[in-house]
Amino acid sequence: MRARDKAAVSALRATLAALDNAEAVPVGEAELRGLALEQSPVGVGATEAVRRELSERSVVDVVRAEAAERLEVAAQLTTPAHADRAARLRAEAAVLLHFLDGPGAA
Repeated sequence: MRARDKAAVSALRATLAALDNAEAVPVGEAELRGLALEQSPVGVGATEAVRRELSERSVVDVVRAEAAERLEVAAQLTTPAHADRAARLRAEAAVLLHFLDGPGAA
């Protein structure tokens, strides 16, 4: 994206990371402890886990949550010293909400 779209780039990168995290499979407590060395899986792909596939509704929920988080933080930044940061957060939220406005909005 062009340099003038810094708010869009920032918002989209963070949202893509949030979506990636939402696709992660939760790890149980037993798995965190691990196995004995002789029981450890070996070979290519032995430690890979299948990722979850998010529904369209789940993706929309994650994007809305990201936009809401930015708007909430921007509302808390009330001092003049933070005006630029608040404006940037509102611009990022606007970018995300633009994608959710419906077909043809992006």
